[in-house]
Amino acid sequence: MNCNICPICEATWYESQLYWRTGKPGKNEDLNALVCRQLPEAKAPNCINPAKGTEGGIGWAERAFMMEMDLREKGL
Repeated sequence: MNCNICPICEATWYESQLYWRTGKPGKNEDLNALVCRQLPEAKAPNCINPAKGTEGGIGWAERAFMMEMDLREKGL
């Protein structure tokens, strides 16, 4: 099994599939929006995310909005 670990954020890919620390599969674009785009330029060249530098993905603002909508739907 092929395993790659980012030297910056320690994100892990098994056989080219990103997995979150929870063990659930993730999307490269989401990791890019959450972490890679936030990197200082000095560290950015060392990031191994294949989606680094691309647009898209669900970032922090989108996640906060989704959580707020879930809470409203539950009446909280």
